[in-house]
Amino acid sequence: MPKERNDLLDRITYLGVRLVSAAMHCFPVDANLRTAALVGDCMYLVDRKHRERAMHNLRRSFPAMTDRQHRYLARQCTRQIVMLAIEVLFTTRLIRLDTYARYCELENFDEVLRLLLKRGQGLIMLTGHYGNWEILGYVLATLGFETTSVARPLDNPYLNEWIMGVRERHGQKIVGKKGATGEVTDVLDRGGVVGFIADQNAGSKGIFVDFFGRKASTYKSIGLLAMHYNVPVVIGYARRRDGRFRFSLGVQDVIYPHDWKNQDNPLYYITQRYSKGIEDVVRGDPGQYLWLHRRWKTRPKGEEPEPYD
Repeated sequence: MPKERNDLLDRITYLGVRLVSAAMHCFPVDANLRTAALVGDCMYLVDRKHRERAMHNLRRSFPAMTDRQHRYLARQCTRQIVMLAIEVLFTTRLIRLDTYARYCELENFDEVLRLLLKRGQGLIMLTGHYGNWEILGYVLATLGFETTSVARPLDNPYLNEWIMGVRERHGQKIVGKKGATGEVTDVLDRGGVVGFIADQNAGSKGIFVDFFGRKASTYKSIGLLAMHYNVPVVIGYARRRDGRFRFSLGVQDVIYPHDWKNQDNPLYYITQRYSKGIEDVVRGDPGQYLWLHRRWKTRPKGEEPEPYD
């Protein structure tokens, strides 16, 4: 049963965030991002729980690195979280059809543009908690490609309504995880585009695939939808550049229906391949990944979780 929320506290929090947002817009975005990096450094120092979880995940994922390197990446990860919040607030102000090229460079995007222009085919696009994962759908919508993305709503309803309005400004539709199945299938029935964040722990009902050399419970829904609708799966990313409001938007892999047709276990093949695609993206700049989240929380039967899993 969800915890009952304090409406007054939610309203005060919302008002505080709006005031902070208004104050930040008095300064250039890159100056705000430098401040965000400092705030992230403070969070890294005081939040022992998440710092240790990030260090644990990094040690398991990059055993050849030194602890000094692990600490550097964990600090970078904490910075990214605060920077993402700033970037979301500035996206509608800075990203427009006539300005997006100043801030976003498209990499390996030709094939995806071809797929997007192929009306009525249907397409699944996914990414992980890496870089600025929020900007991918926004830029596509700005370019005229309507997408429907599945996301977890914020707990604070006032903040959620405001932030969702920001994200949906140019045609990107956001649907909550609860009850998303019907809307997602409707979109694919019409040959539309749906987007997912595909690197979350799926619990006991997930399928276990390798992610950084360790079994990780992963949602079956993406593979099942791809198989049912016979649509390609695109693994994309939005990588930050030089700590500024600049991004490289690219495609790591595209999984086509003919790739899984002759596989013994198509569902496993699709899920493992897109997980490997996300892993390859992360390896490009590990400090931009959300090492704080509990990706390996659920363990296969008979395997005990480790501390901080």
